[in-house]
Amino acid sequence: MAATITVTTADLSPAPSVAPAANLDAPDSGLGTGAGAGAGAGVGPDAHRELDQSEHITHTLAPPIDTVEGAVSVVQRLRDRLRLAVRGRDEVIEMIIVALLADGHVLLEDYPGSGKTTLAKALGDCIIDDQPHDGIVTIRRIQFTPDLLPSDVTGTTIFDPNTNRFFFRPGPIFAHVVLADEINRTSPKVQSALLEAMAEKQVTVDNRTRQLDELFFVIATQNPLDLAGTFPLPSAQLDRFLFKIVMRHIDRASELDVLASIKSRRSGAGKDLPRVTRTEIVHAREVVEDQVFVADAIREALVDIANATRQHEQVLQGVSTRSLVLMIPALQARALTQQRTYVSADDVDVLSTLVFGHRLELAPGAEGMAAVIHECKADALERLARLSLQR
Repeated sequence: MAATITVTTADLSPAPSVAPAANLDAPDSGLGTGAGAGAGAGVGPDAHRELDQSEHITHTLAPPIDTVEGAVSVVQRLRDRLRLAVRGRDEVIEMIIVALLADGHVLLEDYPGSGKTTLAKALGDCIIDDQPHDGIVTIRRIQFTPDLLPSDVTGTTIFDPNTNRFFFRPGPIFAHVVLADEINRTSPKVQSALLEAMAEKQVTVDNRTRQLDELFFVIATQNPLDLAGTFPLPSAQLDRFLFKIVMRHIDRASELDVLASIKSRRSGAGKDLPRVTRTEIVHAREVVEDQVFVADAIREALVDIANATRQHEQVLQGVSTRSLVLMIPALQARALTQQRTYVSADDVDVLSTLVFGHRLELAPGAEGMAAVIHECKADALERLARLSLQR
């Protein structure tokens, strides 16, 4: 039998006062708190005071998390706040949490007004920055447009006439959570600026490499309806996303709940619920990697599914080895959100379409992505069902 997990929720109250956030290069540069601030957004004394008074910054370090129970507590705090802020999206919220713990990125394909921005901002609101002097803010939103430049995302070097030297002005990519809104509306040159950041958590500007935060997490969106003037994401960019989640309209009851809760949500409903710190999320990732067991049969099943996609007559290009590597922490994270200490066949079944779907290239006339993946994983899941997958 699997170990029983008891969830405890700690109350993490931010410190009453903190020092201003440090910049990454020079005393005159820094990062504002606005989610839509770009590379050219400067910070003066007023901006620093805004950072000082932010409820998302603290110098108080929470106790280290080194147990599955502690990691589940982090999941529960995230889940409680996100479900209160975004109604009718429980399944999407679960996958966002799984991707966050698996150190992956998410691509949301959705209709306008479906709550994608609200979801990303709610996630940023869940996080308390317990390292405020690193120049990294909690959340930034980048609205991608055809005239955007790579430096608008990564940052740029600016000459300061007062000191007669150049300094680096960080772009909005320097954040814990980055919302890349309508990513397919900008040019491939700008899209490629995200490649290094998403794969290696670093950016290179003027031949100098700067590290992003270990927590760095991207939620990108694209509209499947209005395709005029868009630039489809290349395969290399799609492969950087752990999940591609196709969102649908919420059901009638959830939509009524949204309308009934407008006033309470605008007035800050749930603001007293405990948050999580940046370090707690990083520690929870380590727990997922070290303490959630993955049986050899799970790895064999993933390889068998991958081979099935490569040999399927309706598939032109099967899944890559990198997708299998990314799948392992995703399976572990999903098992932890289900309060299990081992990966099960159900985890493989639930995540296979989200992880493999956007990586397959189907032949013309294929019956559909979901149907092909279902056929490719059927035999492997049947074998897993007959095995014991616990440690």
